[in-house]
Amino acid sequence: MTYLVLKALHLVGIVCWFAGLFYVVRLFIYHTEANEELQPKRSILIAQFTLMARRLWLGITLPAMILTVVTGGWLLRYHSITQSPWLHLKLALLAALLAYHFHCGSIRKKLIAGVYKLSSGQLRAYNEVATLLLVGIVFTAVSKSVSTGLWSLLVGAAVIAVLFFFLRQKLQGKS
Repeated sequence: MTYLVLKALHLVGIVCWFAGLFYVVRLFIYHTEANEELQPKRSILIAQFTLMARRLWLGITLPAMILTVVTGGWLLRYHSITQSPWLHLKLALLAALLAYHFHCGSIRKKLIAGVYKLSSGQLRAYNEVATLLLVGIVFTAVSKSVSTGLWSLLVGAAVIAVLFFFLRQKLQGKS
């Protein structure tokens, strides 16, 4: 019973964590685009997006990350790491996801300070990193296969690249 409760809490944490990561980068995009507006609209929008990102980060994204990591660590007791090569890939993808998470935290702090290092277009592309990691983690965990996990990353990257290509072509055609 403990295992199933932990697994359920782990899944809830994952869903909330990714929801937070997806939305916070979208707020970064809006914040960056608001910086190009004229006053007073710019300051009003920036204040609103800063507040929204703070509440999202501290109220959902960070607690969900902690829940996911704690329950995942506890679930590791039920698996032999040495006999589960797929788990090595999942943990490597988790390490990449944690790096992404903390980098998003850094971007949030820079935007608060008025530092805009990434354009809204770059942030749109950056948002897909979380999607790619989600695909890799889920396929690896469900299939318990390194090759399936790696293939899902490759296919996911290809799909994202094709979608970006067609979206960019469509947007350039409208200009």
